[in-house]
Amino acid sequence: MTQELPLMRKATAVWLVENTSLTFAQIATFCGLHELEVQGIADGDVAAGIIGQNPILSGQLSREEIERCEQNSAAKLIIKKSLSNEVKGVGKKTGKYTPIARRQDKPDGIAYLLKYYPDITNNQIKKLVGTTDKMIESIRNRTHWNLKNIKPRDVVLLGLCSQSQFNEIISAIKAPQEIAQKPTKKSTPKTKKETKSE
Repeated sequence: MTQELPLMRKATAVWLVENTSLTFAQIATFCGLHELEVQGIADGDVAAGIIGQNPILSGQLSREEIERCEQNSAAKLIIKKSLSNEVKGVGKKTGKYTPIARRQDKPDGIAYLLKYYPDITNNQIKKLVGTTDKMIESIRNRTHWNLKNIKPRDVVLLGLCSQSQFNEIISAIKAPQEIAQKPTKKSTPKTKKETKSE
């Protein structure tokens, strides 16, 4: 079983070095780093300029867990399971998380999908962009409050989804269209053959 690692491992290690009395080995094991790398962080040779990330505020560790390991240098820090499950999408299904800096790009991404893939469903858009039906409908019906500033832009280039996720959804949209077109292509040669035989 692979060990659960915290988000922003080096930034977490920086905070733990600066704010706890945990050993380098304990911090290294928890953050998935080499012990010498953690020692380098403490000496200021590694991760210079990286701002420490408090794992207590981000919900990855509890104060009690840190104190338990500070009292026993052989103990290993255990990441909170609820957070690791949420990050990996295990357990309860949660909405797609989009970084705050990219949330303003969502309307542009939705406009792009509606313009170039008019057959796309709301659920498919939500899977790619992580938005709501209300937002999609306001852009689809051109009633969005900020419509004049919305410009269709590629969802992959905006960083709202990966290329593989985009390809998966687009192939799902195209598949029914291709099936619908195939019978008409096959039926035309048959009619020509029938007219020749007559």
